[in-house]
Amino acid sequence: MKRTLEILNELERKGVLSRYAIGGAMGATFYLEPLLTFDLDVFVVLPQAAGGLVTLAPLYEALRRRGYAEEGECVNIEGVPVQFLPAYNALVEEALREARETAYEDTPTHVLRAEHLVAICLQTGRDKDRERVRIFREQAELDLKYLTEVLQRHGLEAKWKQWTT
Repeated sequence: MKRTLEILNELERKGVLSRYAIGGAMGATFYLEPLLTFDLDVFVVLPQAAGGLVTLAPLYEALRRRGYAEEGECVNIEGVPVQFLPAYNALVEEALREARETAYEDTPTHVLRAEHLVAICLQTGRDKDRERVRIFREQAELDLKYLTEVLQRHGLEAKWKQWTT
């Protein structure tokens, strides 16, 4: 995964993507015991094309030029299937802005804050997300004040209450 992160950092430096951060189950492993996952979910802010359109095409083309191929909904980068998820709403945009700088095997990277990972789970609402919220509550050091503010800003307080009582 170290080499995969180096490639993502290079893409960010070259402006192919404006910002990225690791999310999903792999993002959760920065705060919790490892969870089963088959890919690396990378949330991205992409430069806008003419007319304000956001597209993954330039990102995929840049990766193809480096020899990386698509495999279904992922791109295999150095043996790691990476799923790129453009920032699709205000919560994810905020999560990307507030992502934490960290290192993986001395390679700098960005990881969504635990509180945003929880909020995204609430918003997505799948069974596995409910389970992930439970695990976060048990294992992670959540900043409950910050989490409450995030949930309020994005209208998720009722869902939090429903899932945690």
